[in-house]
Amino acid sequence: MVAAKSEIVGDDNVQERMGVATLTRMAFNGQDLGRTATKLIVALARDPADAGALMDLSAIEQLKGNQTGGLDFQAAALSHCQLYTTQSSTKQPKLKLLALAAPIQMGGNTPIDFLLTGSDISLTTLYISPDLPMPIPVPEHDLAVVVAPGDSDTSRRFLDEIERQLVNWPMPVLNKPNRIVNLERDQLFNILCEVPGLVVPKMSRSDRAALEAVAHGETDISEILSEGAFPVVVRPVGSHAGRNLEKLTCQQDVLAYLHQCDDLEFFVSDFIDYSSVDGAFRKSRIVFVDGVPFACHLAVADQWKVWYLNADMEQNDGKRAEEERFMARFNEDFCQRHAAALADLAKRVDLEYFGIDCAEDRNGKLVVFEADNALIVHDMDSHEVFPYKKPQMQKVFAAFAGMIRSRCAGRSVHPSGRPGLREVGVEQTETDAG
Repeated sequence: MVAAKSEIVGDDNVQERMGVATLTRMAFNGQDLGRTATKLIVALARDPADAGALMDLSAIEQLKGNQTGGLDFQAAALSHCQLYTTQSSTKQPKLKLLALAAPIQMGGNTPIDFLLTGSDISLTTLYISPDLPMPIPVPEHDLAVVVAPGDSDTSRRFLDEIERQLVNWPMPVLNKPNRIVNLERDQLFNILCEVPGLVVPKMSRSDRAALEAVAHGETDISEILSEGAFPVVVRPVGSHAGRNLEKLTCQQDVLAYLHQCDDLEFFVSDFIDYSSVDGAFRKSRIVFVDGVPFACHLAVADQWKVWYLNADMEQNDGKRAEEERFMARFNEDFCQRHAAALADLAKRVDLEYFGIDCAEDRNGKLVVFEADNALIVHDMDSHEVFPYKKPQMQKVFAAFAGMIRSRCAGRSVHPSGRPGLREVGVEQTETDAG
């Protein structure tokens, strides 16, 4: 990573960018991002230190599938500035939200600018890393929220640094890092395994050598997954969107898997057959806003590896009709059937905002595959094809904005009388020196 400049910075050094939500919507709608990229490159020719242009180019490259190039642009941007405002839905925002993010791939942090769609809340993002000095002071804000994820060893490093910087933070902070880390897949099982009415796949972390021992018949899969047996599900630590996610049914499958996957660390879990009586697999995404669950989507597919994009929802009228019913009856049906489990889950996770991917087994229990503070929640689906989705997503966005407003209304004022301003790092530096 390129080292950042170390001068003291404040509001005057905040850079404006289009932001992830705006650029993702453009790509999703088929707009030519090449034109936008050209304009940004022209801006950089005039001012090579235009960090906002660099950060938007980072997003564009990653949307094109060039993650390495995108992260290079991000590193260049952060060498000039760590603070970025995102275009607001209103010209006169009433509240200022500060997102504390990690300098990782696009989509790794909570895509919070989607959640603020249509709100009167401005968004500034501060990227925090052990390799980057903290800006002093941070910009004024009414509330801060940690958007860095806890799904990999790299992310944990950034969360630890955010945790360190939050000592004596003057304003309220949502989604504390020490709670986000509990969403790691093996930790989640420990938190949720005793919730009545809930099924969570037993999960263990394994290095490559342990899996190779199973593949060569030197040990049993139960040595990795306590009391486990084939079939199991394996995925690399930190992987997303199904990268190298596979069901292994026997020792030979393990050997074949390792031949085509060169990762070094893996999660191994029980395989849970969550197919319905009709043989289809149904997986839903639910987000919790201040403990209240909201439906985001229902994907229906004929295979166990289900994502919304591979479920062929757009081409199937019956599947969309089922999803519409799921959303329309969510509070009266799904939430009622799983009321106790959902409430207990939200209490144990103890985050103001997070989401789960889940299903129901044939015994009527709720199966939770994943919990994450950075699951993408958006309103980009075609209104013509999915007329029921935008109103549902507006409920989620309104709930999120309402939570921000309610927390700001009850906030305490910093003794300095200047809420949101803090000389970050001074107290920690003195302590370290002592």
